[in-house]
Amino acid sequence: MTTLPEPPYFAVIFGSQRRDVDPEGYAATAARMTELAAQQPGCLGAISARGPDGFGITVSYWTSEAHIAAWREQVEHRLAREAGRARWYTHYTLEVARVERRYVWTASASPEPGGASGVAP
Repeated sequence: MTTLPEPPYFAVIFGSQRRDVDPEGYAATAARMTELAAQQPGCLGAISARGPDGFGITVSYWTSEAHIAAWREQVEHRLAREAGRARWYTHYTLEVARVERRYVWTASASPEPGGASGVAP
């Protein structure tokens, strides 16, 4: 998981439905976009998941809307977006949100009595 600063910051939420074509080309482009985004000013990181049905979601985090706009116009990213529309996606949505609050919970390393270990109290 990406380590994020205290809010506020921005989240770009990209939901997409993949076509079942050129998985190697898509994977290479997605990996490159992840690498390239991380090099952009204002990028705080990203998380991504894709299901077996081809639906995926990526959330990238940014310090400002100006940095998001600069990423949108980055040449290699623009070319990848065009390739996605032409080859890989049936549709996608993109939302930009300002994160005002963030909560984190982490399970302890040792299970509670009667918990995951299955031992009754």
